[in-house]
Amino acid sequence: MQKKHLYIAAGIIRDPQNNIFIAQRPMGSHMGGFWEFPGGKLESNERAEDALVRELDEEIGIIATEYQLFKKVEHEFDDRFITLYFFLVTNWDNQPYGREGQNSRWVKQSDLIADQFPPANRIVVDILTQ
Repeated sequence: MQKKHLYIAAGIIRDPQNNIFIAQRPMGSHMGGFWEFPGGKLESNERAEDALVRELDEEIGIIATEYQLFKKVEHEFDDRFITLYFFLVTNWDNQPYGREGQNSRWVKQSDLIADQFPPANRIVVDILTQ
């Protein structure tokens, strides 16, 4: 059986003081309880940049206005293969919050802890905290 391949856009939302906005994955979901950079799956024929803007609006209520690709990560799970596009978001409209009821918070970039994130995110956390 062929594994499902998912494409995901995620935003590393960083303010001028080097704080990063993170959200907690809902319990009961894949990787539930871990913290993450907000984002979500690309729809068919959707560009990663367009998915980023759409997902950040849906999940945390912001409109990303300045962003650039930070890192592309591929990760294999037992049941799926994912390609993640991490974007560094440096400007946006509105204040982010857990629009879907999820826990969320600002964390100093240097205080991010890789083990609190899903495995596919940890390389990005490691780069951010070096």
